[in-house]
Amino acid sequence: MLPLAVTGLVGSLLPVVYLHVASFGELSPVRHTVSDYIFVDNGTALLGVTALSLAAASVGLLVVLVRSGLPVHGPVSWLMGLWAAGLTAAAVFPTDPVGAPTSFSGAVHRYAGAVMFAALPLAGWLISRTFIPSATVRRFSVAAGFGSVAFMLSHLALTGSADGAVLLGLFERVLFFLLYCLLFALAAAVVRREVAS
Repeated sequence: MLPLAVTGLVGSLLPVVYLHVASFGELSPVRHTVSDYIFVDNGTALLGVTALSLAAASVGLLVVLVRSGLPVHGPVSWLMGLWAAGLTAAAVFPTDPVGAPTSFSGAVHRYAGAVMFAALPLAGWLISRTFIPSATVRRFSVAAGFGSVAFMLSHLALTGSADGAVLLGLFERVLFFLLYCLLFALAAAVVRREVAS
């Protein structure tokens, strides 16, 4: 299961990297969030593949953790589930164009993002404290937690301005980088745990 989860993590990166390259000059990685790629050719489908692949890989990683002894009904399982559910909801309910009034879909997308960005760093921190004592996992969890707060605060501060997404894209990409690092660090920590046992 772990090789499938890691393959899913790597595979989830490919569509969104392609979108960044294909839309170069059309969208700004500093101003526009990743969700804004739904407005380019094939963006909805490719972002859907990224989000759903990442959600499936995260669930696969959770299954591996549970098989290693993580309590299935504990807070970590719930937080990892919220992360995966948030990714899925964000894929199903697309964001609104920059500067447009908030629609029902856009509101669901926004709140799903807030839930998932809060849930995964907390899950990683709890895992590093109570299940797998990994300094790397703990560091990425703390960094992602700060990144999540920075992104959400910048979102609140800037989305009401005329410029809309100024700097939001940069904050979000840094956050996603940290979240991916956290997930890969969790996978590596599980491998080390299994080798040591």
